[in-house]
Amino acid sequence: MTANDSFCIGKLELQSRLIVGTGKYPSLEVMQAAHAASGAEMVTVAIRRISLDDPSGKTLLDYVDRKRFHILTNTAGCTTAKDAVLTAQLARELLETDLIKLEVIGDPRTLYPDTIETVAAARELVRDGFTVLPYVCDDPTACKRLEDVGCVAVMPLAAPIGSGLGVCNPHSISIIKENASVPVIVDAGVGTASDAAIAMELGVDAVLMNTGIAAARDPAMMARAMRLAVESGRLAYLAGRMEKKRYANASSPTTGLIGARS
Repeated sequence: MTANDSFCIGKLELQSRLIVGTGKYPSLEVMQAAHAASGAEMVTVAIRRISLDDPSGKTLLDYVDRKRFHILTNTAGCTTAKDAVLTAQLARELLETDLIKLEVIGDPRTLYPDTIETVAAARELVRDGFTVLPYVCDDPTACKRLEDVGCVAVMPLAAPIGSGLGVCNPHSISIIKENASVPVIVDAGVGTASDAAIAMELGVDAVLMNTGIAAARDPAMMARAMRLAVESGRLAYLAGRMEKKRYANASSPTTGLIGARS
């Protein structure tokens, strides 16, 4: 990466542009290995899905190094603004952090977010002092409204959660980034390294993923691949790709060649 290519989420300055999750791993030890390989500095934790039934007394949080990773709690599983606000408040009490990934699901089949409830919850959480990162559809208008109520970033989906379909609407993501004054983090639907690179080449600030790593045959290896893809996609964006052309254009000049006809 280029020197000093950091970005900020609220008051946090991050070097890694990859954010990873904590769900769906075959074991917590595998999760730890993947986190280490990812180079990420932030991990998401679904507060409503932390099991307290482990006979050892440990929870998922015991497998996340708080000295290395910032915890981004999320409101996964919530379907109303009221539930999301309450979950965020409980997360703040438990983990002593104002960082919250706001997720309010509107459709149980597609897991698409409910925009109206998400905006309502975001407005209340911002008033309550939270640093809010909302999961939202790839809708430029919805993203702008969330920015206007005080969210520190917007997180449009690339594709439905856990689908691995990649960036389905790159044009929409580009418009969101063009209009945003806060970081844009592509969230959900990234299935493999090329998807992550494509997202970053659109100019977004970061990519958040979980299933694409956790469901791979080798999660740690995939985490490393995602790390490199995010870095290469960012570099390609900064470098500026060549203009696309309809017809061939020779790499070597055709004028001035010895024996060439004038």
